[in-house]
Amino acid sequence: MKSYPAQWEADVVLRDGGTAHLRPIVPEDADALQRFHKAQSPESVYLRFFAPMPELPPRELQRFVTVDYSDRVAFILLVGEEIIGVGRYDRLDAVSAEVAFNIADAHQGRGIGSILLEHLAAAALENGITVFTAEVLPQNRSMLQVFAAAGYAVSREFDDGVVAVRFEIDPTDKSMQVTAAREHRAESLSVRQILHPRSVVVIGASRKRHSTGNLLVRNLSSAGFTGTLTIVHPEADSIAGLPTVRSLEELTEPADLAVIAVPAEAVSGVVRDCAAHGVRAVVVVSSGFAETGEEGRELQREVVATARMHGMRLVGPNSFGIANTAADVALNASLSPFFPEAGTLGLFSQSGALGTALLARATQLGLGISTFVSAGNRADLSGNDVLQYWEEDPATSAVGLYLESIGNPRKFSRIARRVSRVKPVVVVKSDLTGQELPPGHQVRLSGLEERASSALDEIFTQAGVIRADSTRQLFDVAQVLTSQPLPAGRRLGIVGNSAAVATLLAQGARAEGLDVSVPPVSLHPEVQADEFAQALAEMFDRDDVDSVIVSFTPSAGASESEIAAALSELAATSEKTTVACFSGVQGVREELTAFVADAEGGRASRSVPSYFGPEEAVWSLARTVDYAMWRAEDHGRYPELEGIDRRRARTVVAEALEAADDGPVLLGPAETRELISAYGLSALPLVTTATVDEALEAADRLGYPVAIKAVNKRLRHRMELGGVRLNIETPEELRDDYQQVQELVGEYAEPGGPRGIDVQQMAPPGIPCVIRAGEDPLLGPIVSFSLAGDTTELVGDIAHRVAPLTDVDAASMIRSVKSAPRLFGYKGLPVANVAPLEDLLLRVSALVDDVPSIADLEIHPVVATPADAHLLSVRVVLRQSHDRIDSGRRRLA
Repeated sequence: MKSYPAQWEADVVLRDGGTAHLRPIVPEDADALQRFHKAQSPESVYLRFFAPMPELPPRELQRFVTVDYSDRVAFILLVGEEIIGVGRYDRLDAVSAEVAFNIADAHQGRGIGSILLEHLAAAALENGITVFTAEVLPQNRSMLQVFAAAGYAVSREFDDGVVAVRFEIDPTDKSMQVTAAREHRAESLSVRQILHPRSVVVIGASRKRHSTGNLLVRNLSSAGFTGTLTIVHPEADSIAGLPTVRSLEELTEPADLAVIAVPAEAVSGVVRDCAAHGVRAVVVVSSGFAETGEEGRELQREVVATARMHGMRLVGPNSFGIANTAADVALNASLSPFFPEAGTLGLFSQSGALGTALLARATQLGLGISTFVSAGNRADLSGNDVLQYWEEDPATSAVGLYLESIGNPRKFSRIARRVSRVKPVVVVKSDLTGQELPPGHQVRLSGLEERASSALDEIFTQAGVIRADSTRQLFDVAQVLTSQPLPAGRRLGIVGNSAAVATLLAQGARAEGLDVSVPPVSLHPEVQADEFAQALAEMFDRDDVDSVIVSFTPSAGASESEIAAALSELAATSEKTTVACFSGVQGVREELTAFVADAEGGRASRSVPSYFGPEEAVWSLARTVDYAMWRAEDHGRYPELEGIDRRRARTVVAEALEAADDGPVLLGPAETRELISAYGLSALPLVTTATVDEALEAADRLGYPVAIKAVNKRLRHRMELGGVRLNIETPEELRDDYQQVQELVGEYAEPGGPRGIDVQQMAPPGIPCVIRAGEDPLLGPIVSFSLAGDTTELVGDIAHRVAPLTDVDAASMIRSVKSAPRLFGYKGLPVANVAPLEDLLLRVSALVDDVPSIADLEIHPVVATPADAHLLSVRVVLRQSHDRIDSGRRRLA
């Protein structure tokens, strides 16, 4: 029997936003399982067992709790110590198993069956099972619906009063879409419950005015929270002028949200007490957890486990708090003395200190926010969760995130790419590599090492995310995104009263990729308001302008307020994106705000954001244009690739890992050919030889001309060192070249290192390229493309994307590297047919996405010719541990 698979344990978010803990069943669960069974209604028992069974017989009970984690697997879902659902499979033959589920009556309708099915399917695939069957009574509509809605191709047969269900559990596009949609709904709702509480309880408030808890109470009160505010204090009758209760026992009904500000060592007990009294979520502002060291880290794990086990989401610990400016909520459960006006920018911060700065900056600029979340140590609620909420939040039109670390970049990319299609996402990321983490933040380190920064940057671009280098840049671009329509193109018009400023704006705009083909309008310094307004109107009326930058330097002519009034009125009725450079007006201010009729016949405000300097104005507008162009693009589709045999590939990998010891596993030539052929790929025949006679025999079999390459990694691909010889056309030439390469191998070989020499049929002349892919510990399955050569590696001219790739992703990767012109006829080179390269990228992407055990797959080189692409060398390294942090089954990090 396999040992207990701890990696299968998971905290999950249910359909209604609550949480539960999922784990494999163990014999010690017998009593809890019996209690679960006895609590079920007779109808539920009959639907599960097709017969009355008030109590599980001892023999059956032991059979249910004793599994081998291979042929027989069972998962239980727990809230506290209570089992709320059981799912199991029993193997029928080599590839199929029968599944069965039992959901607690009180918890039906929470999506438990779907979660159990996802985790059972993932475990079954690990054990070589690819088909599930089930026998269901026709009246058990809820279970039939679980199977029907899972996204698999389900077949049904009715026989002898029972519905027999059968389906393959290999993930399909539809099943993955279903899983993502369910994850989105659950996580979005769990965040909504936190940000829209009807009742809040503060635990740990002190009578000392400058204490954390006291400040929380005062901020909640002064913001005018519309719900019920309760303060728990064991002794004081009032805090900050508000009455208190002695304990949670005195609550007349469970609170939606608890804000906790007690010492770190007491937090776990308070969270447990909240769970016992039905609190739905907690915000922990207390510090003293993972940021303090290993002891604090263990304490943090205990707090999070307690919250999740009892169905609660947790913000923090070490959180700065949360806020919601909606009039019907008015929640400021934060430590910030600033409470910005209501607006449409959603803000997320991991750092508490930066949280203060973000809210202060928003207030200074007059930039309203919708909601604010400070995740602190991000032990539970993360930026990914809040993105799920903001995607459909009607009060949020743009999103700003300050990220000190990204625990699950692959999931972030997946969610952000979806969110960016409907609203812009701006990210300030302080450390792209994950190498310099703030105290308390735990993430896996990237395997891309020095390439991690550029790789994650390209992943942001792939997802349509706007990258800001500072919080100032975040707010600079947010001003445009929340106040102006998106531009239709890159064509820019400039109007101002300073030729010098106009020149700076035009030069900066061209450097940022904007089209300044329309000559800037530079009026004289003493221009009057009517003359300036006329020039503005003419610029707004032009069909060859998509956006406008207006600068004004006060002088003896019109006042800044007169120009601002004219600009705001004209910009409010225009569909052109407009920004301003007014030294006396910064941010989103009343001076540059006008009102226009909205779709419902009312009046809506439209503001022109103003910047102190031309650089900020140009940068902000350029990033807005880049985002608008990304959003308008066709992002492609995930093509149905022919000739894919996932089962065969998984078998090759499983057998190779089973036969090897712990540690990386280098696939042999035969296994490599088998693996890539399962995804419709093949390399030119290659024979590894040890003597010249073996090389001559191989060349005769392959056919001249041939190439020879040293297996030694220091010489392989290094023609300048003599480790590669091409276009060998005769046996005599082969003998001579082989002897020379053998001598080099002797010089470079390490003790016990490989000394073989590969003989391979020559590929047609073309452009050598390199494709690498594999499971990065931090970023997930990454695919990279470059042209071959030292120069490419030295200057980092490599494109990276997260798998899976769309057809547009594959095409853009090839064209995004700076050396791409060599593929398209640069200086008389033949034009390569890149369609086979694109297909190759898509197939490699699918392979590493499907098989997380692939740590590194390198095709070096693949030669692109005018007709085709030829794979010359393929190297595959497997990893024994492949616990993907964004796997096909839903779970919290």
